Parts: sequence; structure tokens; C-alpha cells
Amino acid sequence: MNKDSIFGIETQDAADIRPILIIPYMWIGDFVRGHTVVRVLRKRWPNRPVDLLVTRQCAPLVDYMPGVRSGIVWDLPRRRLVPGQQWALAAEFRSRNYATALVLPRTWKAAIAPALAGIPERVGFFGEARFGLINAIRWGEKKLPRFIDKNAALALPDGAPLPPEWPVPQLRVPADEVARWRHANGLGAGPAIALGPGSVGESKRWTYYPQAARLLAERGFDVWVIGGPGEKGLAQEITTVGGGRVRDLTGTDLRNGILAMAAASVAISNDSGLMHIAAAIGTPTMGIFGPTSPYLWAPLNGLAATVQQTKGKLSCQPCQRTVCRMNDHRCMRDISATEVADIAERVLRDAQAT
Repeated sequence: MNKDSIFGIETQDAADIRPILIIPYMWIGDFVRGHTVVRVLRKRWPNRPVDLLVTRQCAPLVDYMPGVRSGIVWDLPRRRLVPGQQWALAAEFRSRNYATALVLPRTWKAAIAPALAGIPERVGFFGEARFGLINAIRWGEKKLPRFIDKNAALALPDGAPLPPEWPVPQLRVPADEVARWRHANGLGAGPAIALGPGSVGESKRWTYYPQAARLLAERGFDVWVIGGPGEKGLAQEITTVGGGRVRDLTGTDLRNGILAMAAASVAISNDSGLMHIAAAIGTPTMGIFGPTSPYLWAPLNGLAATVQQTKGKLSCQPCQRTVCRMNDHRCMRDISATEVADIAERVLRDAQAT
């Protein structure tokens, strides 16, 4: 065994070329953070190909993830079993001759297709009585402090201590692709600030994006509103208040959001998938947190600024609720538009100075 202490992860048999399958979480931010698992596996076995199961929504991310051989695009219904689709997916897995499957979600349904495919080693935490479906069961999930610890620990030997730090997720977006995207959307080459006003859960949405967009536009910045079709209403409100320098760039294709975050000078986002995308790309990213904990949910890449209300921590923070049921959403309403605009200017100055 070659002792390589980078990130505290040892490189093992370089002659092993058996392919590995990862069944990840499919929320956008969780999928991005799952790239850490890929990097741990590639560190341990540099010549074992790694594939990801992926939904159509998340599929564009795979194109920018170094170390991933391919994505298997398959949309299994969230709340239904659909045995026929599980058998068909198992047949696809079987055709690829996987030796190992890492099943990150602890649900019974996530483990069915790998088991039906007869993948010899199926690694996952105990959950929902998955005996037989998971044949390399791990224990102690509840003792691991963060979501990333629970996922990436499955890529280490059973019982191995966690490294002092995990490899950060990476998304590598070619500069020429970003330039083509700017040209296709009629965007100039000047500094632009991307806003990600959406999130899963209303309580994580900061209140004053329209006012911040107006302030940033008045200070001479181009402002882009990024998100999916669910953010179209928010984007219209922001562009109406923000004025002519504010562009609605929401759309149905996640690739559009990836390229926007790669092109932006600074990204301002709620605790959401776009925040993790921007950070993994390396764009200076401001994450606005209220009901969720930055320790648990901020990107491993780090943030240019973690923005929280400064009037003293509320007794209900962090509540982790999707809808505010206490204190009238003060954890987000007490963060002013001026404060966020000022921090954005500082982040941009710092980025330009490096």
C-alpha cells in the first residue's frame, strides 16, 4: 500500500480497474457535494472508473465533474416503487459490470437496483432494514456530525477515521464555453453579480433580493437572476424593482445556471444548490443563512462571505424548518439589502486584488 497523506486518504491498489457505481442524493446541492465521494474513491483507487446515477435535472453537472467516467441518466419516481423501472435500471447496471456500489441514501428503494443487478459489494449505512440489499452494512451514521461526513465515510474502509479535511467538490467549466454562453445571451464582458433567490423551502429565502439588485445596479454592476422555472416569479419581481441592468436568466436547463455561475464575478445565494455550484466552480460566493447552520450546510469549498443577521442569534436558530413558524422570519428579514450590497462590493474588490 502506498502511503499518501494528502487529505489523510491512502492510495491503494493502482492495478485495480473494476468500475464503481455511486447512488447519490439527487437534490442539486447534495449532488454537487457528492463529488467529494468521487474524489475520495479516485484517491484510493486511481484507475477504477467511477460512474454516477443521475436524474435528468442534475445530468449537466456530470459533464463538469473531474474523475467521473459517465452518468447514468434515470428518473425514478420519488414516492413510488415502480418495479419495472427498477428491473430495467438493474439490467443497465449489470451491463456495466460494477464491482462496487456506494448507496448514499439510506432508503430501501435506493438499494433495490444495485441488489437486483448482483453488484458484488454494496456499501451503505443501515436503514429501513436493508439486510440483503446492502451486503456491506456500515453502522454509526448518527455519530457523524455532518451530511458530508456520512456520505464520504462510505468511500473509506469500514471503521477508518475521518480525515482532517475532505477533498472539496470541483466543477471545471471551460472558459470558451462560458464565453459562448455570454455571447448567446447578449451579455457584456464586465463584472456581473449573479443572484440565486430560490431554495428548497421558503424559510431559506432571503427577503430583500429586489432591493439589493437595485442597489447593485445603481453602483454600476450588471445583475443576473439565476434559477429554475420555479423562480420565474421571483425573477420578475427582482427585475421590476432592480431596473434595466438586472437580467432575468432563469430557465429550465441547469446547464444555464452552471454557466451563469461560472461567468459571474460574484454569486449571492440562499442556502441552495446554486450556492454549492458556484462554490465548486470557484466563483466568489456569498451564502445567506437564516434557519440552517453554515457549519452543517455551507460548501466545503468555503464561502467568500457567510451572511447572517447580526443582531444576536435568535432562540429558534437554526430551526432547519422549511417554513418559518417563529419570530416572523426575522433570521432573514434582519439582513438588510445595503449590508449584502456592501459585502458584495468588498468580495469583488478582494477577488480582483488576488
